[in-house]
This record gives sequence, structure tokens and C-alpha cells, in this order.
Amino acid sequence: MKLISFFYLFVSLLFLISCSKDNIKKSVIEEKSLELQVSEAYNKGFEALKIGDVIYAAKNFNEAETLFPQSTWAPRAALMAAYSYYSQDYYENAIAELERFIFIYPYYKNIDYAYYLMGLCYYEQIVDEKKDLKTIINAKKNFEFIINNFPNTEYSLDAEFKIDLINDTLASKEMYIGRYYFKKKKWISAINRFRTVIDKYETTIYTEEALHRLVEIYYTIGLKDEAKKYAKVLGYNYQSSQWYEKTYSVFNKSYEKSKKEKIKKNKKKNTSVLKRFKSLFGKNE
Repeated sequence: MKLISFFYLFVSLLFLISCSKDNIKKSVIEEKSLELQVSEAYNKGFEALKIGDVIYAAKNFNEAETLFPQSTWAPRAALMAAYSYYSQDYYENAIAELERFIFIYPYYKNIDYAYYLMGLCYYEQIVDEKKDLKTIINAKKNFEFIINNFPNTEYSLDAEFKIDLINDTLASKEMYIGRYYFKKKKWISAINRFRTVIDKYETTIYTEEALHRLVEIYYTIGLKDEAKKYAKVLGYNYQSSQWYEKTYSVFNKSYEKSKKEKIKKNKKKNTSVLKRFKSLFGKNE
């Protein structure tokens, strides 16, 4: 009886070991098959992207991520899906993918690129500074985030350059509105706009004009000390500019008159020289 019992126990153990090995083999095969599926989906996406089929590319990259979200392929595939949309100007789709990516993979090694790409998506939608304020602000916000959090990267350098251009655009908007108020003689509103240019966008090309406009307004409304204050700032920083000349003529009315007379005199002089030249070197008859 003991011999029979031992035999049955031995057979049972063999059966269990066999089943265990089968399960291990099966799980290894399934794991390899899953990685293969991820790789195939990613490669399909990459090939579709190369020929410009960005919708199909993004679909396959998303599939690669979904198949094995714990793999190292998942964040790479998610980022490639966003880039696919961006490459053909599907900005809204790209932004949605990037927002999801940043939420799910906040510590991914290439997270700086995700913020940079988000900035580009907003930046490239800027067409009219008078209308596209939301896209301008969102672009600037993302580029500033890159500069502050990833200062020693190639994205940071380009972000600084693009912020300069964005500031020019924002300053241009303030000047546009300021000039409108200036023409309507809404002095306080105009002053606020020109002051914004000086306070927030002092490195832009519009600072000189903003200073001159403030001189004009303060002089017009009788606050000559304030006008002189801004005239001094303009003279100290931009003495050789056309706006300084215009400002100088605000305080010296005869300057503008003498300047016009000088231009007129030079014009007459040039005309007489040209006539003499023609008489000397005109065609022989």
C-alpha cells in the first residue's frame, strides 16, 4: 500500500512540475508576443509618419502605448503621437496629446521637449497680435517654463529667442491700442498702454515710440515736468533716433520749422545741381 501511495504522489508531483513549466513557457511567450506587438505598432506609426499619413501614424503610436503602458516604449510612443499631429499643423490634437503626456509622464527624461513642442504649437498659431492673445500668452508661458526649469538645453536657447519675438508682438498690440486712444484724445487710457510697453517690454523696438508718445501726451495736457522726465529718458537712451528728434521738436517748435526749411533748401540745391549736370553731359545735337 505504501508503495502504491508513493507512486501516486510521485506522479502527482511530476504533473504539477510539468504544468508549472508550461505556465512559465506560456507567460514568456505571451510577454515576448506583447513586446513584439508594441514594436510592430510603433514601427507602423513611424513608417506612416515618414510618408505624411499623420492620423494613421498617431493611431499606431497610441496603440503601442496602450498595449504595454508599463514598458519603456509607452512614453516614447505617446510623444511621437503628439509630434505626428504637430508635423502637419493639427495643433489642437497635438496639444491634447501633450497635455495628456505631461500628466501621465511628468518625470520622463524628455519632458523638456514636450513643453517645448507645446510652446511651438501655440507659437505657430499666432497670426494677428490684435486677435491671438490667448495663443500668445500660452506660448510665452510654456517657453518661460522651459527657461526656468531646463536652462541649459537647446530648447531654452530657442525659447529665449521666441520670447523676444512674442514680447515684440505683445508690445505691438499695446502700441496699436495706445495710438487709437491717443487719436481719440483718451489720455489716461493711452498713457496706461504706453507705460505698459515701457514697464513690461522695454527691450522691444517699440520703447522709443512709447516714450515719445508719453512726452506728447503730458506736454499736451500741461504736465510739462512729466513730459521732460520722459524726454530725458529718451534722450539718454536713444539720442540718435527719429523719435528723439520728434520729442525735441515738441519742446522747440522752431526746430521742426527750421528742419523743414533745411530739407526744402537741400532739395532745391540738388535740383539745380542735376540741371547743371544735364546741361553739361546732355546728348549732343
